[in-house]
Amino acid sequence: MRDLIKKYSLLFRDYLVNLGMEKEWALFFNLLLNLLIAIVVAFSVHYLFRKSIRGFFTFISRNKTTSFDKHLIRNKFPRIFANLFPLIFLWFASPILFDAFPNLLNLFKLILQIYLVILWILIFRSILKTLHDYLAERERFHDKPLESYVQVLMIFAWGIGVFWIIQLLTGYSIKSLATLGAASAVVLLIFKDTILGFVASIQISVNDIVRIGDWITFNKFGADGTVIKINLATVQVQNFDKTYTTIPTYYLISDSFQNWRGMRESGGRRIKRSIYIKQSSIRFLDETDIERFRKIDLIRDYLEHRQRDIDASNKIKNVNKDNSILNGRNQTNLGVFRYYVNAYLTQNSAINKDLSLMVRHLAPTEKGLPLEIYCFSKDQKWVNYEHIQADIFDHILAALPHFDLEIFESPTGTDLQYFTQSLKGDG
Repeated sequence: MRDLIKKYSLLFRDYLVNLGMEKEWALFFNLLLNLLIAIVVAFSVHYLFRKSIRGFFTFISRNKTTSFDKHLIRNKFPRIFANLFPLIFLWFASPILFDAFPNLLNLFKLILQIYLVILWILIFRSILKTLHDYLAERERFHDKPLESYVQVLMIFAWGIGVFWIIQLLTGYSIKSLATLGAASAVVLLIFKDTILGFVASIQISVNDIVRIGDWITFNKFGADGTVIKINLATVQVQNFDKTYTTIPTYYLISDSFQNWRGMRESGGRRIKRSIYIKQSSIRFLDETDIERFRKIDLIRDYLEHRQRDIDASNKIKNVNKDNSILNGRNQTNLGVFRYYVNAYLTQNSAINKDLSLMVRHLAPTEKGLPLEIYCFSKDQKWVNYEHIQADIFDHILAALPHFDLEIFESPTGTDLQYFTQSLKGDG
């Protein structure tokens, strides 16, 4: 068979020689014609195998629920893999094509070998991208930094490919320890950031530090939003103002940042805000105040129970309250108001009762006594959370005057003007 193909490959040479052309030139033009025919055959082989492989995967994907085959087609695996067959054809045809040109034969085979190395890398990349796309659809892997691993493996693949090509071109072996040591030093120097990113990606994944979809706050980089991509070099965050922030991956393990995933998994979003009570408005309650507050449903039972305990305690101690209200135990308008706010939050359907809930006052300041509300809303969505928080404080601020309490406010220009006018009127 080989002899028959070789015989037909020389027909054009014999025809040119018969026309009187020198044998060397006849061989050269014969080579050009054979190369042209070989290239046409190679493209035909590539087209046929590409269509066949694509059709095979398409047929399989129609009869399967998995999308792996569709991802293979989308990542051009049939087209890339089909390049192997014309390469094989050219490899076995080259000794016949270049029979009269041994030097060109060696050069042509070297080109085919280099192309084969690149082709295997492209096939490997297509399979990796297919695995990435396929696993990204799975619930278990959709929030993992798969792209980082793909990039690392591709770096290793291209590194091996480059060394292989160098060995083909120079014939120099890279198997010695000295060569590997030098190569490692070069790789460490050139790919320092990439290696740091790779290590960071592994730690992020193993320790579950950040997932795609997490809300993170990283003040150093001005990031406050949702993680949309994690790859080998960077983490991309879409901020709430719709801008994008790119953070080097290794900074997520070397610096401190805030991940709000725990809040989302807890079933609540924290409300922690204080109102400042004017301290001069805090006072003890008398019988008239207690009777007035008994009309408030949320604190009626509390007031009656609390007052009975106080009266019983004062009676046992034989407290004389005729001379001073400071004798014995007494209730204050702030204490009753604290209980009222606590009861209001407890019966509020928007508040998560399974998480911490309290109303407390902090250390007094020059701006008044901070009364802090600490609780968690059930709804974690930002807009709904702000509405819930606003409704709570709207009610608290409106309820304050009914307990004879006042909010501390610094004097404004209007206040000072009114005060000045009052002094003039008195004068």
